[in-house]
Amino acid sequence: MARIKEDYRSLTGPQKAAIMMLSIGEEQAGKLFAMMEDDEIKELSQIMANLGTVGANLVERLFVDFADAISNTGSLVGSFESTHRLLLKSLDKDRVNMIMEEIRGPAGRTMWDKLGNVHEQVLANYLKNEYPQTVAVVMSKIKPDHASRVLALLPEGFAMEVVMRMLHMEAVQKDVLESVEKTLRTEFMSNLARTARRDSHEMMAEIFNSLDRNTEARFLTALEERNREAAEKIKALMFTFEDLIRLDAAGAQTLLRTVEKDKLAVALKGASDPIKDLFFQNMSERAGKMLRDDMEAVGPVRLKDVEEAQNAIVALTKELSNSGQIQISEGKDDDELVY
Repeated sequence: MARIKEDYRSLTGPQKAAIMMLSIGEEQAGKLFAMMEDDEIKELSQIMANLGTVGANLVERLFVDFADAISNTGSLVGSFESTHRLLLKSLDKDRVNMIMEEIRGPAGRTMWDKLGNVHEQVLANYLKNEYPQTVAVVMSKIKPDHASRVLALLPEGFAMEVVMRMLHMEAVQKDVLESVEKTLRTEFMSNLARTARRDSHEMMAEIFNSLDRNTEARFLTALEERNREAAEKIKALMFTFEDLIRLDAAGAQTLLRTVEKDKLAVALKGASDPIKDLFFQNMSERAGKMLRDDMEAVGPVRLKDVEEAQNAIVALTKELSNSGQIQISEGKDDDELVY
């Protein structure tokens, strides 16, 4: 395969996108692919497959330029906000708001397609406050595998009520279906769209969090030289393994019940004493002894493996936080408890 030239200026936009996808790792790239159309995936995959060897300097230049571009308000960056302002020049406000909420929401041509792309935990949190009959209608309209995951997250008694309604449900009348769709669009999808607005610095913080430590430090140092304010905002938004110290006892115990123990043993090999204490203090003496034995048993561990384990635990912590199962304090004075 041909080698990409070290001349950054010779790269096309699709080539830059391909290099970016290969650089951010399988998990993050998978999330981006999930939001693309089939034609886009095919085009990008073809370019990725034929990239050849890409120099480290070129990759670094790409990341720094990307971070700088989306953090610099003087750059031309297409966003929901700029699109919203443009539409207001020619359309009335209500119509613009309706259009923007549609495109901010999950992908899909119909309401049920869109609903099928909503994370099961988010959908379950909304539906558990609805009538069982309404939930039964929704469950009957989305794909079975998605419906099963949502059903499993509903309170058991409520879920059984929904199951019974579905078993005895006849053909749903058109006006009932339209009423459910309207409620979902006005109450659920519109709120989901509004909460989906993302700050560019927050997005970059997530990307930087997924890099290995050396690459992350390199990019941040380079970005500080070009845009110190953007670099500081990104660093403030990044959540690292050491930030787990912001978990309270209940949060630490919830994380301990969820995390893979072998992954925790590897992650703690490279952790500071305060982080180790956070976990051991929230475990029984027997569980703590078993974890220490596991840490000794794994022996010397590559730094790369430690970082991968720590990143996986950070990702799990964010998932638990987003679903409301744990709380992460901001580390400010007003977060302290008073007894």
